[in-house]
Amino acid sequence: MREHATTDENRAIGVTPSAPWRVTRVEPLDGYRLNVCFVDGTEGVVDLSGLVTSPKAGIFGKLRDETLFRQVYLNAGAVSWPGELDLAPDSMHDEIERKGEWRL
Repeated sequence: MREHATTDENRAIGVTPSAPWRVTRVEPLDGYRLNVCFVDGTEGVVDLSGLVTSPKAGIFGKLRDETLFRQVYLNAGAVSWPGELDLAPDSMHDEIERKGEWRL
């Protein structure tokens, strides 16, 4: 099981991601949280606890399984999980840039 992923694992040879909202590193934390770092150096926490544990979690309710939650990886600069679950990196970046944290 990986503890973090980097975009180096998802980068085409000779292509350097430059959009500021592209995630370069993701690390799962306890309590359904993630530590993320972006191309522009912005870094912060994504708190998914409210969403994942909500009765209205929808597809994200699958992430209640901590084994699945910890399988987080990067796919072309976006935070993703097996089963085609992912988060919008641009919204994540904007909120973390303003508040240091993105709560869902």
